[in-house]
Amino acid sequence: MKLRDFVGEFSGTFLLVLFGCGAVAVDTLFGAHMSLALIALFWGIGVTLSIYLTRHLCCAHLNPAVTMAMACSGRMAWKKVPTYLVAQFLGAFAAGWIIYLLFFTSIRDFETTHAIVRGTEASVKTGRMFGEYYPTATVPFWLACFAEGFGTFLLVFLIFALTEGCNVGRPSSDSAPLWIGLTVSSVICLVAPLTQAGLNPARDFGPRVVAMIMGWGKAAQPDSCGGAFWVYILAPIIGGIVASILFTKLYEPLMNRQSSDCCCGKKKD
Repeated sequence: MKLRDFVGEFSGTFLLVLFGCGAVAVDTLFGAHMSLALIALFWGIGVTLSIYLTRHLCCAHLNPAVTMAMACSGRMAWKKVPTYLVAQFLGAFAAGWIIYLLFFTSIRDFETTHAIVRGTEASVKTGRMFGEYYPTATVPFWLACFAEGFGTFLLVFLIFALTEGCNVGRPSSDSAPLWIGLTVSSVICLVAPLTQAGLNPARDFGPRVVAMIMGWGKAAQPDSCGGAFWVYILAPIIGGIVASILFTKLYEPLMNRQSSDCCCGKKKD
């Protein structure tokens, strides 16, 4: 294990979860943002800052779905995967604790004001600050899985498109983190009404464990059929792997191939 990789992935994941879940907490407890677009923007800013902070230390994946996609596509060695995954989950777990410590008195006051007993179904309202939920009454289990998988597919596919050398239209290395952050914001705006847009197994699992420990118990789970695993961990990983396969097997060869049939920029007779 390289300490540099561990520190980079830990600190980057910590920072993005701190800013993102922090924005959700502030909105829940104080109604300070009141806008999905603003919360999505804060998540994107958190991702951007985290990449800028850590990309000299590690690959700045900050997401197990991205790490698995990169390993499956041959972009990183499989022997590095355990270090990346452990660092990401621990970073998200640590961020969950900091958020709880920052707001535990506010959470307590909110529960008192709204007559919420922690651990009951009503406490899902505050549990949302940590792990994601989907409305089981209106969003079927299969749709929640598809939404998380497809949202992560979009994110990972665009990460490849924004960073791979085969795409001559990619942004510069200096600005790529900004565009990746905006990609996260855009995908959240699309998927969040269905599943809160986890898109990152570490981001969901780490803070959710904190909620379980601190009294939410079963109320920290999104459903009774294992959605915390199937919807928010497995589906994003599958979506990321599918994106890596599609990009490397179809788009990358096409981008590398010089086509004599392309008439773009040529003067027509």
